[in-house]
Amino acid sequence: MVLHAKGGSFMKKNGMISQFYPDEWVDSTFEIDYEKLYKRGFRGILFDIDNTLVQHDAPADSRAGKLLQKLKNLGFKICLVSNNKEGRVKKFAKELGIDYVFSANKPSRKGFRRAMKRIGTTIKNTVSIGDQVFTDVFGSNRAGVYSILVKPIAKKEEIQIVLKRYLERIVLFFYKKQLQS
Repeated sequence: MVLHAKGGSFMKKNGMISQFYPDEWVDSTFEIDYEKLYKRGFRGILFDIDNTLVQHDAPADSRAGKLLQKLKNLGFKICLVSNNKEGRVKKFAKELGIDYVFSANKPSRKGFRRAMKRIGTTIKNTVSIGDQVFTDVFGSNRAGVYSILVKPIAKKEEIQIVLKRYLERIVLFFYKKQLQS
């Protein structure tokens, strides 16, 4: 399933709750049509790690490695943008041979800006992919970056994330409702 915001980021300008709406909402990071994104002019991808590329706190795996290699072969520049501490992010990034920003303090714009500077892209040619509305999507939107929300890989999550997921359901209910109108 892929849901698209009508007209890209126009929804971000229409009301308070819409600042949390992604430009696209897909089932999985591994089902995104990256060739289509490249044809549309995107050249950089900013990834969240946990529940976006792998389960929470899991090491880099072959599935993530194959995806990132495919993206590099297509011509994308890639950077991880994570709220995790450096140890977790550095190890993950090193295993996959990509750049990273740790302690990004999402939804702050700063981590997204640092990542784009590191890979040499701009808000116009960068896409951000993550599993959380209030950190990944809201941060991407605040930074002016095209946002793709993916469903979390794992069903079992830490309690603080479980609580946020209830609020996310409200946001996504209105997102779907606006798409249908």
